[in-house]
Amino acid sequence: MLTLKRPVWLFACFIVYISVIGWHGSQSTPTPPFMDQITPTTASSPVLKMPKITSEFRAGRIYESFRALPSVKPTPQMLTMLSRSRSVRFANGSEPFAYRSMSADMLSRNISILLENLLKHYEQSQLPTHGQGLPTVVRTNILIRSMGPVSELDMDYSMDCYFRQYWRDKRLSFKGPIKSLSLSIKMLDKIWRPDTYFYNGKHSHIHTITVPNKLLRLDQDGGILYSMRLTIKATCPMELKNFPMDRQSCPLVIGSYGYTNQQLVYEWKNQDDAVSFVPGMTLNQFDLISMMHRNFTSTRREGDFSVLHVAFNLKRHTGYFLIQVYVPCILIVVLSWVSFWIHREATSDRVGLCVTAVLTLSTISLDSRTDLPKVKYATALDWFLLMSFLYCIATLLEFAGVHYFTKLGSGEIPRVDDEWEDIGAVSLSEAHASDTGADASHVGVESDDHQDDISEGINSDSDVCVCAEHDVVGLECELPLPASLNGNASTFRKRNALICPIYNDPYIFPKSTSHASTMERTTQTEPPVVSRKHQVWLCLKGDNKFRKQRERDAAAEKSGQGRGATYVNRVSLIDRVSRIAFPMSFALFNLLYWLAYGMYKKEFSWSSIKA
Repeated sequence: MLTLKRPVWLFACFIVYISVIGWHGSQSTPTPPFMDQITPTTASSPVLKMPKITSEFRAGRIYESFRALPSVKPTPQMLTMLSRSRSVRFANGSEPFAYRSMSADMLSRNISILLENLLKHYEQSQLPTHGQGLPTVVRTNILIRSMGPVSELDMDYSMDCYFRQYWRDKRLSFKGPIKSLSLSIKMLDKIWRPDTYFYNGKHSHIHTITVPNKLLRLDQDGGILYSMRLTIKATCPMELKNFPMDRQSCPLVIGSYGYTNQQLVYEWKNQDDAVSFVPGMTLNQFDLISMMHRNFTSTRREGDFSVLHVAFNLKRHTGYFLIQVYVPCILIVVLSWVSFWIHREATSDRVGLCVTAVLTLSTISLDSRTDLPKVKYATALDWFLLMSFLYCIATLLEFAGVHYFTKLGSGEIPRVDDEWEDIGAVSLSEAHASDTGADASHVGVESDDHQDDISEGINSDSDVCVCAEHDVVGLECELPLPASLNGNASTFRKRNALICPIYNDPYIFPKSTSHASTMERTTQTEPPVVSRKHQVWLCLKGDNKFRKQRERDAAAEKSGQGRGATYVNRVSLIDRVSRIAFPMSFALFNLLYWLAYGMYKKEFSWSSIKA
């Protein structure tokens, strides 16, 4: 029996020996393939013994991060691996890739374990100060990248900014060598965050290209930084009475949607630098002259809410409107005054010039109102356009007054050969027998009543008022034309001419000149005995007796100067006065206008700003 038991005992010892060797091989660390390229700086530690932890290794972040977590204890194998990887260096002095990858992997695993431990008993729906009797304080600041456009038609403005919020949640505090952790935005769905919104916002959005532009950072003491890039479109109530020399204040109101001031309080972070701008930022239509910010309490039906308020005070640029509106209007008004120097008998020229000026101002006025809202009051630009309209219309009415004192039918009459006919072949006896109006014309010189009857004495065959050469009433007479129209001195008259003695004076042609192509007659009379004010009143009243008296005075003046004289209308007194009155009054209006609107400066205060 002893001989049989002895081989069994030896076989059992052999099995135990093989097992011990196999266990020892599984616990040993394999040599990395790049070990032949590195130069060890210290002797390697035994595998199964606890390695010596030097001060350099103890200061490493991985060792400290493991010590910071009570649930993770480094094993001897881990420490052996780390000490070996830290005790070797490449020939150029850099750490091996295995160490760097192993350190990063352990660090990320450490952060994941840390966050899991922090969120294990975390209640997302509760405020950080829940149950403490104190409100949670959220501090905010804004960095504006760009601003504009500012729309007067919609009364709003846009801006691109970085919107940052800071608050402290002690439930997320931790200890360790890492002072802050940059977290993924997915953590926002697992922690509490304020329900901030913009009271006067119309349309705002977060930039999502190429990824959502958000930042979340966690500090050791539980401080949280939540930053995002926003494009905000907010309302801006405007007062356009001084447009385009106006100043506007565009507000931005920030607050909580559901938490009252007993639960959540908003404050500006760094009061001096709470709202800042990127260097070099400009606006196309405005200058940012100042900026004000404050925090106050807003009362709603749901309660009192903590609110942040910032106001951007803007001043409009007037250069565009000077070039596009003001200068063209001034030039058009000045251009309408050219009619004061145009002859009073050029009716079509003067009327056409004034009407063209009015229509041009209408086009400018309609174009300038396209970008403005339909407000119930008149702006400064409207007043200027209105006064320009009035000056152009006054120029047209001025010519109406000048033309009123100029007899109808006067003007330049061209001498065309086809318009005149020879009446020398007509028998004088037949002309006196067919019409007795010639005798009546002699009687009409002595009486006003007979003068009216003479004006109706018209030849039915040729529709021409015929009279003797010495008539002073002013009917068109048969006059000898110059030799340029006919070789012999015969008598001619205008074809189908109808001249009324009440409204028209006779045409007086020179007998000796043949090169003149046009003739003019006089309508300007000597000042009447009555005063000028009374004369204007009689003209406006339309007194027929006064009008006939002026006709008789003009005819008497003509007959006294002689048949061969040429009469031309003199410059109207109204035109002479208008040449001075219109420019002086328009210059005075511009002076008062620019003093009233240009020198006015609106002072901004919180009471004048509409939140």
